[in-house]
Amino acid sequence: MSEGVRRIAIVPAYNEAQNIGRLLDELREFDHDLDVVVVSDGSYDRTAEIARSHGAYVVSLPFNLGIGGAVQTGQHDPTELPKVLAPVLAGDADIAVGSRFVSADGYQSSATRRVGIRLLAAVVSAIARQRVTDTTSGFQALNRRALELFAADYPHDYPEVEGMVMTIKHRLRLIEVPVRMRDREHGRSSITALRSIYYMAKVLVALFVGLFRRSVLPAEDM
Repeated sequence: MSEGVRRIAIVPAYNEAQNIGRLLDELREFDHDLDVVVVSDGSYDRTAEIARSHGAYVVSLPFNLGIGGAVQTGQHDPTELPKVLAPVLAGDADIAVGSRFVSADGYQSSATRRVGIRLLAAVVSAIARQRVTDTTSGFQALNRRALELFAADYPHDYPEVEGMVMTIKHRLRLIEVPVRMRDREHGRSSITALRSIYYMAKVLVALFVGLFRRSVLPAEDM
């Protein structure tokens, strides 16, 4: 890793007591000097307690704010972090997104989700005039300029898709890199088949509304 660069991993989690300890151990194994902040998004299990016991800083929200309030994390593999960090550390991107679908042997999801992911990817690619493949990936690395943007203005409900459009709209450089993602081992996703349909409809409306939002630009001298 680059010397002199402060590295912070933000891990939002909602009722992930069965998963959080292993993830934090793998993050430490990847980089012993990494500062890890776990945002316990209104969890009512032992997520916060276990995160602290594994050496993470913990921010406990009093109630669940949803994916936008504390971006939901899945079963990301910390050994894939170098791929996501590399373009940002090299100065080639303001935000790098780990994509499950860049490579031909990409991640396999359910049929309902595949349809939704492809539809959203096509819409976002058309809006952004840049090909994107994984608009719902939360596996991202951001530099200071990208953090400044999202600190000032960030979608609150299903933010990954809208956030990707914001990034390109505000002239930040976005790059997708191929990564492997693991299937969930414990617990269950908050996005069911029925909610996937609701998700698609709501995000598509939000995308087109977002095209007319007032721009919130990060400082140019970052």
